[in-house]
Amino acid sequence: MRIVKQITVFDAADLAAESAFWAGLLGGTVSADDDWHTVYVDGEERLAVQLAPGHVQPQWPDGTPQQIHLDLYVDDITTAHDEVMALGARLLQAADDIEADAGFQVYADPAGHPFCLCWE
Repeated sequence: MRIVKQITVFDAADLAAESAFWAGLLGGTVSADDDWHTVYVDGEERLAVQLAPGHVQPQWPDGTPQQIHLDLYVDDITTAHDEVMALGARLLQAADDIEADAGFQVYADPAGHPFCLCWE
C-alpha cells in the first residue's frame, strides 16, 4: 500500500469557527463546501473539517475520550499562547513551569479538540 496523501479531519458542529481557527493557526486559507471545509497551507491540503451536528467535545486531559490530539512544537510559547488564544483556543492545562527549557500546555480548539503547544 502506498499512501499518496494524508489529511487529518476534525468533526465539528460549527464548520466556520473550526476551519477559521486552524487556518489562522497554520497560516492557511479555507475552501468551504456545505458540510466540508478544507484548510490549505502554501497551496496544499493540510487538514479538513467535516460537519457533525451532534459533535460532543472530549473531556480530556482529565476525562475521556481523548479521541485525537496534535503536538505543535513552537519556538516561543508565550507568543504562541497569545496567538492561539486570540484565535479562539481555550487553555485546558497550563505548564508547571512556563520558563522551563522544555514543556507543553494543553489547549482546545473552538470545537473542543485538544492540542498541545510544546517547546524544547
